[in-house]
Amino acid sequence: MRGEVARARAAIGGREVAKWVERLARLGYLAKGIVYGLVGVLAAQLAFGTGGEVTGTRGAIREIGEGTFGQLALVLIALGLLGYAAWRLVQGFLDVDGKGDDAEGLIKRAGYVGSAVIHASLAFFAASIALGDGGSGGAGGGGGDRARSMTAEILSHTGGAWLVGLAGLITIGVGLYQFYLGYEVEFTRHWKMGEMRPAQRTWGVRAGRFGLMARGVVFGLMGVFFLQAARQSDASEVKGLGGVLAEIASQGYGTWLLGIVALGLVAYAVYCFVQARYRHFQVRTSGGPPPVQA
Repeated sequence: MRGEVARARAAIGGREVAKWVERLARLGYLAKGIVYGLVGVLAAQLAFGTGGEVTGTRGAIREIGEGTFGQLALVLIALGLLGYAAWRLVQGFLDVDGKGDDAEGLIKRAGYVGSAVIHASLAFFAASIALGDGGSGGAGGGGGDRARSMTAEILSHTGGAWLVGLAGLITIGVGLYQFYLGYEVEFTRHWKMGEMRPAQRTWGVRAGRFGLMARGVVFGLMGVFFLQAARQSDASEVKGLGGVLAEIASQGYGTWLLGIVALGLVAYAVYCFVQARYRHFQVRTSGGPPPVQA
């Protein structure tokens, strides 16, 4: 019965995905790649001594707004990130990837919804800067600042430390899953491999492996800082993407470590661009085989 429900939901999703969600998703992957690519490039410039800085996704969005045609670029980034958020919602609620309704499937689908919320927040942040209010617009300041303020609020309540610790464990789990996807090259089952030239397949896989594994390391470190905040009941221990990169840079051999992670984030951006162009959006039934790559 559960399988029949999943198949029915997938069939409904197919009629919707084919027209509007696919376009939104492709635009979303493109926008996400631009943001992460800029974070990586700025960090790599700092590591290699050619300028740059360590910043998170919100810092990268601000940087985009300061460039030529910045306002237009921000509007396009905002639309793209909203498209990505919409795609994640479709993945979570319509189960177009066939994750199913068992515990593991529901956890993955809940992760899609959480990703939708995060990227919708980034979209509103970009839009608020484009509208000239400096990025306030309900989106808050830097990602690390927002995380710390929310953590402080949670820690002020009874049992808050346990919730923050749970958030840390979940974040570490997300990082491990990202690392696994990269290590096992799981992502290629969603690609239209037959439409890619051999060089595109080779470098796409290399970028995906390196990028996902690097992003997994970053998420894992974020989770560790959440655990420290829970153990010490100190919200200042929480760090966003920019804070994690700064922490890496401050370690022994930090320049080399930062350079490796920065290049990994650039590789993740390339992976997002490949997703935007070659990802297969055909609906799969729950537990079924991957879509045929024609």
